[in-house]
Amino acid sequence: MSWHLHFLGTGAAHAVELGSSSVVLERDGKPLLLIDCGPDTLDRYFAAYGEPPRNLYITHTHMDHVGGLERLFTRVWFDDARRGNSRVFAHAALVPWLQTRVGDYPGVLAEGGVNYWEAFRLVPCSRGFWLEGCWFDVFATRHHRPGTSFGLGLKGSFAFTGDTRPIPEVLMHYAGGQELIAHDCGLVGNPSHTGIDDIEREYDEGLRERLVLYHYGSKADGDALAARGYRVARAGARLDLTAPCLPKADAG
Repeated sequence: MSWHLHFLGTGAAHAVELGSSSVVLERDGKPLLLIDCGPDTLDRYFAAYGEPPRNLYITHTHMDHVGGLERLFTRVWFDDARRGNSRVFAHAALVPWLQTRVGDYPGVLAEGGVNYWEAFRLVPCSRGFWLEGCWFDVFATRHHRPGTSFGLGLKGSFAFTGDTRPIPEVLMHYAGGQELIAHDCGLVGNPSHTGIDDIEREYDEGLRERLVLYHYGSKADGDALAARGYRVARAGARLDLTAPCLPKADAG
C-alpha cells in the first residue's frame, strides 16, 4: 500500500499564482482526504481526479482555505450520487464560523427551499476522527486567535499544520516519530504565520529535517527557503509518506 501527500497549491493568501494552500492524502494513488478548499482548489482537484472530493477536512475558516465551499456545494447538490454523502470534517469550535462564513448566506439556491448543509455530511470532531480505518488526530495551532485553527496528523505518516505560528511542543506530541511535517512558513513571520527565523529559533534539528514548507509568498520566496537548505513544497508535487501506524482493535 502506497501513501502520498499531493500538494494542490502552496501559496499564501496573496500568492494566487501558487494556488490556495491545500493537499490531498492519497492511498494507492486514489484520493482519501482533501485538506482545505480555497477559491481555486476545486479546479486543481478536478484536474487531478476528475470528480469532487468525497472527504474534506477544514483547518480554519479564512477564505483562502474555505472559499471553494460554495462551488463544492453546487457540484455535489446537483449530483444525486454525491448529495448528502460527501463528508466535511471540522473541529466543533469551527462549526459556528463555518455556518457564519459559508452556510448562512440567504438563498443558497436561487429557487430557494435548500439548506446548505443538506448537501454534505458535516462531521464535527474535537480530538480527531475515523476515516476508512485510520484515526486522524486533530490539534490546535496558533493562528490569528485561539480556538480558530486546527492541524491534522496521521500517526507514523504525516502532520499538516494549516496556518500557524511555531508549535514545537504540539508537533513533538502528535508527530514525534518520523512523520513528514507540512508546515506554514514564509520568509518573514507575523502574528498569524511562521517565518523562517521562527523555524530556526523554535524547532530543533530533528524536527527541521522533517519539515516541508508551504504557504509562502511567491516562487522567489520558495526558492529562497530552498536555498537555505529546507524542503519546499511546490504545487502539483506528490511526496512519499510512510505508511501510518494503524490503531489496534480495542480489547475492551
